[in-house]
Amino acid sequence: MIWVYILRCSDGSYYTGTHRGEDMEQRVAEHQAGTFGGYTAARRPVELVWADWSFQLADAVAFERQIKGWSRAKKEAFMASDWRGLRQLSKRRGGKSSS
Repeated sequence: MIWVYILRCSDGSYYTGTHRGEDMEQRVAEHQAGTFGGYTAARRPVELVWADWSFQLADAVAFERQIKGWSRAKKEAFMASDWRGLRQLSKRRGGKSSS
């Protein structure tokens, strides 16, 4: 299993990551303990706010990268299952579409 997950950090920011394995709780505990350092270690405690899994590593990594490129508002709409809001936030802001 490959998990894609989003954590809310103590400063209100979001961290998106992937995890191989069946136990997402263990990965969150590693973030809580600061086991690997990095972004979340300085922003503890963290809270798991969204997670889903895939059997395909390439799909999970691609989705993680996609989420990392989203605005805060788009991430929050996604986590709230606000599909209308997500659609609005996904529209091009630069004018005409390329099609």
